[in-house]
Amino acid sequence: MTKPLLEQLIEALQCLPSVGKKSAQRMAYQLLNGRRSKGVLLSDVLKQAMEKIGLCQKCRDYTENEVCSICSNPQRDKQLICVVESPSDIYAIESTASYSGNYFVLQGALSPLDGIGPDEIGLPVLAGIVKQDAVSEIIIATSATVEGEATAHYIKSLVHQINNEIIVSRLAQGVPLGGELEYLDASTLSLSLANRQTI
Repeated sequence: MTKPLLEQLIEALQCLPSVGKKSAQRMAYQLLNGRRSKGVLLSDVLKQAMEKIGLCQKCRDYTENEVCSICSNPQRDKQLICVVESPSDIYAIESTASYSGNYFVLQGALSPLDGIGPDEIGLPVLAGIVKQDAVSEIIIATSATVEGEATAHYIKSLVHQINNEIIVSRLAQGVPLGGELEYLDASTLSLSLANRQTI
């Protein structure tokens, strides 16, 4: 027997991150209670997005074209590549308006226990870009987790095997602007000490 559509809607909404049954119920009732035109628009756009959005052939960011708008922008510095774990990281960096290079999206991080190796995160594609293009610097912007650190070290080794003259840098990590030392956890503080700079 098929479940009622309302139940199906509530269950479908629970696929979203941080949305439990109660939140899904609220969303479903809001869409049905006077916001049906917005619900229809949402379903139409969602359907199109699922069918048409894929990965950029160069950087692996989400796009509906073969090459994304950043990779096809002649104003971007092609010699500079920032390697990130997910497309949302690009959005975060772009919002700073302080980076003008290109990106490469791993769509994850190395995790051998989960069966995620270099091929799964596109490192052969990155190696091809480094070999083909006149890349001068790779900025590694992976997260400060065990997997993120392992991925960063692997990328550095990979890049230097191809061309030892390419600069491989890592985003600075540590004390946030305006942060007070007494409120920082030990891991953040130790990273800050390890990544200290001369002034």
